[in-house]
Amino acid sequence: MDDNALLMAAYDDEVTRRPSGWRRAIGIQTTIAGMLLALCIVIWGLTSPGGYFWPIWPALGLALPIGFQLALREALTTPRRWRALAVHGSIAGVLTAMEVFIWAVTGGGYFWPIWPALGFGSAIGFHALIQAQSKSASERELTERVDVLTRTRRGALDVQAAELRRIERDLHDGAQARLVALTMKLGRAEGRLDEHPEVAELVRAARADATAAIGELRDLARGIAPPVLADRGLPAAVDALGRRAAIPVSVSTRIERRLPPVVETAAYFVVAESLTNVAKHAPGASAHVSLGEEHGSLVIEVSDDGPGGANAQGGGLSGLRQRVQALDGILAISSDPGEGTIIRAELPCE
Repeated sequence: MDDNALLMAAYDDEVTRRPSGWRRAIGIQTTIAGMLLALCIVIWGLTSPGGYFWPIWPALGLALPIGFQLALREALTTPRRWRALAVHGSIAGVLTAMEVFIWAVTGGGYFWPIWPALGFGSAIGFHALIQAQSKSASERELTERVDVLTRTRRGALDVQAAELRRIERDLHDGAQARLVALTMKLGRAEGRLDEHPEVAELVRAARADATAAIGELRDLARGIAPPVLADRGLPAAVDALGRRAAIPVSVSTRIERRLPPVVETAAYFVVAESLTNVAKHAPGASAHVSLGEEHGSLVIEVSDDGPGGANAQGGGLSGLRQRVQALDGILAISSDPGEGTIIRAELPCE
């Protein structure tokens, strides 16, 4: 932030915090101006009573600074983008009022203040036009920048999703396949070691460890990108989640096409985390998962008949919200005590 911006911010803070000090200063200035005007009237009364009332001109000179300060005070409370235009209009308004006053005290007649007022109005109009064009250009540039950032972020998320699926395939077809082959070989070796029970026990333990490693590797691969999601799509993957869940789960889907991989992956993990939360916090409840497209967005809704009262700021739900917001989506949570919990996510999928 440059020096001018810092000064303006400091001024804004000062104006906001200390309005009473400004009013006190205006009050003192008005009091002094009134006393000086009263002195001028006394001098007029003593020197030329009933003659030309010349104190009107000192009154005008004393009132002008107060008028400018009052007008500028109001102008400086406007939004910063339009503050210069407001200051311009305030100064023009005070000057126009002064000219009308001079026209009135000089006997009226031809209303000449109309011409300065038209000049001030034209200048303010040009200023407003330039300000509006500048704002339109800035908004257009900002919109274009947001579009670019949205496309690049979406591209990065698509690349990330593709990379995760590649890693899952490598784990499934590489390390996991090798471990399965190793387990089979250990099983055959164990069958040929009947005469060496101690060695057979070691081979049996090694085969058990390899089997456990296969299970862990399968869970890891499923956590990265479930194979069924890539092979058969989101409805089949969510249906498989419901069958594996520790609670009764019903699934209804209204999706007739394959969605972008990054959207399918995000939706899958929204459902998975939601069902995990239900099984953890409401083990006796049942859940229902609904998937459908509405107005260009994928709508995921996971509801349960548990006790409700879920903490929307908890770690699991906060992670879901961040995952959804990364795709410009919306996550809403309804969990009144005694009424179950509903998690609704909307993911743009056009």
